[in-house]
Amino acid sequence: MCSVNSKTRVFAVIGSPIEHSISPEIHNSSFSELKLNCIYVAYRVERLYLREAIKGFKALGYSGVNVTIPHKIEVIRYLEEISPEARIIGAVNTIVFKNNRATGYNTDATGALLALREARIKVRNSKVIILGYGGAARAIAITLAMRGNIESIAIAGRNVKKAGALAEDIKKLGLPAQSYSITGVENAIKDSNILINSTPVGMSPKTEETLITREKLHSELAVMDIVYTPLETRLLKEAKKA
Repeated sequence: MCSVNSKTRVFAVIGSPIEHSISPEIHNSSFSELKLNCIYVAYRVERLYLREAIKGFKALGYSGVNVTIPHKIEVIRYLEEISPEARIIGAVNTIVFKNNRATGYNTDATGALLALREARIKVRNSKVIILGYGGAARAIAITLAMRGNIESIAIAGRNVKKAGALAEDIKKLGLPAQSYSITGVENAIKDSNILINSTPVGMSPKTEETLITREKLHSELAVMDIVYTPLETRLLKEAKKA
């Protein structure tokens, strides 16, 4: 890590919980390797204080902030600008502070689709199931729908009403979409090619949790989990055994 001084650029990640995040380790290692005079820290910010936190970052001259669960949708109201992509998606995971303005962007879908491509997972003409309906789920689902090269998307979650709302937004973009409860998604999984978990279920310290168990999966199903602590969640372990 660089020697912190008056010229050090400061970046952060905010969320609740945040203790699981390894973003500081990842970014600070990169800063050090690239010999950049930057530092990256993590802050637990509750929803009640989200507005004040954004104002504080701007006032203190932070260069940028990453946004994680559960603030990706809520934070939009506290920004001066958002990118066209983030506006369509309706969620932000990256904020840049410049010229006393906070601008929001969304890189969730870019990262997820890049990971699928690097794993040589065929996305075109696939039937995709997304577990969850929060900011990351919206980003991935809306981006897939806008690209228009998949067959359908199913949204599954514990709150069927919220899952249904996201499915309706996908339909408005011209792509077939359905919504399911977690307990009612089994048949849809059997007919799908890709399953993406966008929820925090399985994240440290509750690493033994999973929304979908092995008996509901099949060998032709590509399974992706956006949780990265641990790197291999229980869902991924179950998928390997399917």
